Amino acid sequence: MKNAMNRRGFIKASLPASLGLLASGRVSAIEPLKRSGPPRFKISLVGYSFRKYFNEKDAAKKITLFDFIDYCAAQGFPAAELTGYYFPKPASNEYLVKLKRHAYLRGVAISGTSVGQNFAQPKGPKLDEQIAATKNWVDAAAILGAPYVRVFAAKGKDVPLADAQKQCITALQECAEYAGTKGIFIGLENDQGITLDADQVLALVEGVKSPWFGLNLDLGNFHTADPYADVAKCAPYAVNVHCKVDTHPAGREKEPADYARQFKILRDVNYQGYIALEYEAAPDPYQFIPGWMKRVQGQMEAA
Repeated sequence: MKNAMNRRGFIKASLPASLGLLASGRVSAIEPLKRSGPPRFKISLVGYSFRKYFNEKDAAKKITLFDFIDYCAAQGFPAAELTGYYFPKPASNEYLVKLKRHAYLRGVAISGTSVGQNFAQPKGPKLDEQIAATKNWVDAAAILGAPYVRVFAAKGKDVPLADAQKQCITALQECAEYAGTKGIFIGLENDQGITLDADQVLALVEGVKSPWFGLNLDLGNFHTADPYADVAKCAPYAVNVHCKVDTHPAGREKEPADYARQFKILRDVNYQGYIALEYEAAPDPYQFIPGWMKRVQGQMEAA
């Protein structure tokens, strides 16, 4: 009990300091993740790539996560990231166990899963619900054997940035501590809201003191003047990576993702883990994902 009280005191004391760093423009992140040996990449496919078909109203076209795993197996993906939106609500333990068994028998590893929430809102019942839902999904991930859960920071309406950051750090800390008891990482994704650029992302990283916390670094989600520079700043803290088919620098049209440049950044920080293809382009995923898979794999080997 004494240790828990000391830990809470430390977290409270650290929040003003981390927020002060952001206000002053000086962001000092926690130590980069240490990995021995050479960099190593493994490819996965994100379930969100088939969002149209998961949400399809026509029963003949609608797919399930079981179908998605079958697709990954058929295309030769060694792993699948199971997006939380497409699970039954609620997802029973029986369902989770059946899905885990199906993936294993198809030779597809479950590289991770995700939950959607908003931690950047005022302290109170709504924020408590978000934290509880994330912990529940950590429990689901433990049953699935998923090593990480992707989360968002988001942003509440009419909440000052400093307040949103403070609440988000507190929520992330609590969720990471809980996830650590299950041997699961919490991966914060850079995705608008209060994670618009590397400095905002690293301000949150600075505040969360847990060995079970890191970034789900989305290589295509920074829309700054130089997205590659933002990726480079955040790469040392990645516990999982998403790659897109394009990037969208501020003030310019979308352009094809430079995988050679992105993957070199990851190699330079000795990243070892999954790079999950998240296909968000307009053309049909069934037709175009196989080609993009080959491009990603080719650059993995060449980077």
